[in-house]
Amino acid sequence: MPSSHPASSPRAPRRPATQALLAALAVALACGAALWWWGRKPEPAPNTAFLLLDGAQKNTAHWRGQVLLVNFWATSCAACVAEMPALAQIHARYQARGFGVLAVAMPYDRPEYVLNFARSRQLPFAVALDATGEAARAWGPVHVTPTSYLLNRQGHIAQHYIGPPDMARLQRAIERLLEQPA
Repeated sequence: MPSSHPASSPRAPRRPATQALLAALAVALACGAALWWWGRKPEPAPNTAFLLLDGAQKNTAHWRGQVLLVNFWATSCAACVAEMPALAQIHARYQARGFGVLAVAMPYDRPEYVLNFARSRQLPFAVALDATGEAARAWGPVHVTPTSYLLNRQGHIAQHYIGPPDMARLQRAIERLLEQPA
């Protein structure tokens, strides 16, 4: 016996009132999410100790008063290697205004590889080794590289990027943070 609702029959068109209600609901949800995101208070960055390639030990508080990009990376990560020239340019562009970059090599990265990479590319910013993985655990935990955190002058996380950030958007975010008082 044939079915009165064949599987190939088209669905009845939605009524205009239903479509308008669904559209209004989608807009309300988007606005609510945006208000929540922009209205939330930035969380403080972990006060982590970093061992820099020059032997200095600094913690997150050392950079308070500056806008800082903390970039977790690895020499074996193609996207990380590809973004380094852009990060160097951004660092050079904004350094005089109080911006810095801290590149934190992941614990699986061999120190000699990190040192060779930083020297051969003449990285103009601080590079740290996370030999124990303590920093990666404190900041996430970070499992994917590159992962970056943009901190405001008060040491709070203003933006979080998993994967390479859009560099134009990153620069706009840096400029906004640099305009804010310390």
